[in-house]
Amino acid sequence: MSFFVGRNETNKATARPRQDTESRSFTHELWDWTKSILVALLVVILVHQFGFNLSTVRGNSMLPTLQEGEWLFVNKAITYLKAPQRGEVVILKESKEFALVKHLYLVKRVVAISGDEVQGRAGFLYVNGDKVEEPYTDTPIEDGDFGPIHIGQGCVFVMGDNRHAAASADSRRFGAVPASLIQGRAEFVLWPFSMAAKL
Repeated sequence: MSFFVGRNETNKATARPRQDTESRSFTHELWDWTKSILVALLVVILVHQFGFNLSTVRGNSMLPTLQEGEWLFVNKAITYLKAPQRGEVVILKESKEFALVKHLYLVKRVVAISGDEVQGRAGFLYVNGDKVEEPYTDTPIEDGDFGPIHIGQGCVFVMGDNRHAAASADSRRFGAVPASLIQGRAEFVLWPFSMAAKL
């Protein structure tokens, strides 16, 4: 009788450490998975905030360059590395001073930067007195003349590529904007594949 009792106790004693080990193993694995998921989420957030993201075109202000519904690859890191340049297509955050549409962001082309003088005359764009060749447009400026406007420090003058009358709400309407509102540079059209191209 004592033999069986002793064996029973031995079995219980052996089972307990095995259960504890399995419990610790499950907890350890769960913690590993949690850490991996948290690290992955952190990387995604950092890349989205400081690296790149995707943006969808809304409206027709950038025709013929961009069509409504196209997906853009936006380089956000570039805004930390260098100042905006003339000719770049940028994603711009609306500010309360020039909020004109229901979209939180605008896509426009930088046509003049700090220190420039910009003017629209007889349907054409002039920067610092020189006529700008704009192969990305399909019509002269139809909204009439503007300027000359001097672009202050830390600001940019942006326009939509659609130069038909009343087709783009841009710096001609709300003035030069702080470069700090630029969220990134649109590098490529990614979707639809038939329209994929570098900007």
